[in-house]
Amino acid sequence: MLSLKGKLVLITGASAGFGRATALKMAELGADVLAVARRKDKLTELTQKFSNITAVEQDITKPLSTLEKVIQNRSVDILINNAGLALGRDPIHKVKIEDFEAMMDLNVKALVRVTQLVLPKMIEKKSGDIVNLGSIAGYFAYGGGSIYNATKFAVRAMTEAWRQDLSGTGIRVIGIHPGMAETEFSLVRFRGDHDLARKPYEGFQPLTPEDVADSIVWSLLRPKHVNIQSMVIMPTDQASIGMIHRRS
Repeated sequence: MLSLKGKLVLITGASAGFGRATALKMAELGADVLAVARRKDKLTELTQKFSNITAVEQDITKPLSTLEKVIQNRSVDILINNAGLALGRDPIHKVKIEDFEAMMDLNVKALVRVTQLVLPKMIEKKSGDIVNLGSIAGYFAYGGGSIYNATKFAVRAMTEAWRQDLSGTGIRVIGIHPGMAETEFSLVRFRGDHDLARKPYEGFQPLTPEDVADSIVWSLLRPKHVNIQSMVIMPTDQASIGMIHRRS
């Protein structure tokens, strides 16, 4: 088993959900974590928990000037492309263009830009890991989710293509695709409506951020000759994107 001790890990969307849980897990295991997010207060909370977490206040849909300065003379060992969002559940004829652009900008474009920022040094040293957080929404389309589906299908496609692009470089590319997990995801999707945000998780046990963080860490700790190319993680009560056994 590999060790994360002393590894430099960059995590986007680290202020909440999967990103926060992964940052804490990585720091606990001795990694040096660059926690990237927009919300300064949430990042400060992370740095207070572990001295080996560094806050990087950066909106990755904007020019990456802050992030560039932070990693200028450093080589990232592990990149976790976690930042992403869904907005609304509108059918395609009612999707707002600003929602379409926001999802594409963060879920797809920013993922590419951050990856291109860290890849040259990974290629130079012939070592590194890239973890892309997808979703089962990248496997199964559903009504009211077409734009989010499109972004997550893109994440899965890029993950699989990058494995081929980077063949022979020593870099592993890992795709993690969770099913329903209770995070701030639904609260953002439903624009702060707590009642709507809670409804999808009623009557069954969804995944937790810690479940997904554990899966990410497990994938990274495999021997270097092992690449977990694609991992789909589902709650036991969720058999497919629209099939959930609700107990009450």
